[in-house]
Amino acid sequence: MTLPFPADSGEYVLYCDGASRGNPGAASIGYVLFDSAGNEVAAHGAALGTQTNNFAEYTALVEGLAHAATLGVRRIRVRMDSELAVRQMLGIYRVKNEGLKPLFAAAQQQRSRFASFRIEHVPRAENARADSLANAALDALKSPSQ
Repeated sequence: MTLPFPADSGEYVLYCDGASRGNPGAASIGYVLFDSAGNEVAAHGAALGTQTNNFAEYTALVEGLAHAATLGVRRIRVRMDSELAVRQMLGIYRVKNEGLKPLFAAAQQQRSRFASFRIEHVPRAENARADSLANAALDALKSPSQ
């Protein structure tokens, strides 16, 4: 597969966000991938149905990492505003919620696809593009009469 950008040119940055209106409630994901020069190379938002916010955060991470790997990205830095997900991925917090354990395992499996993986917590304001994709997916669920 020929990539539209040089995947091995440096570290890519993946911003991920999950949203839930209610907890649980209508949930969605958003992620955006930037190459090492800061160019947006992939963006996605999707509704998940009724889920918790933490479920949505992890789903955004898993799907974003999977997409980056299929593009041939080898070095990645993930930035999320979910302190819980970041600290669990770093091994600072244990995953106690049974519903999150399979998603945590999937995120760890995706992580292993990269030669270099870093993850960091960022303020919500620094995650605005991923947040807007997640919220747009939720807004698309509303009927025109609402």
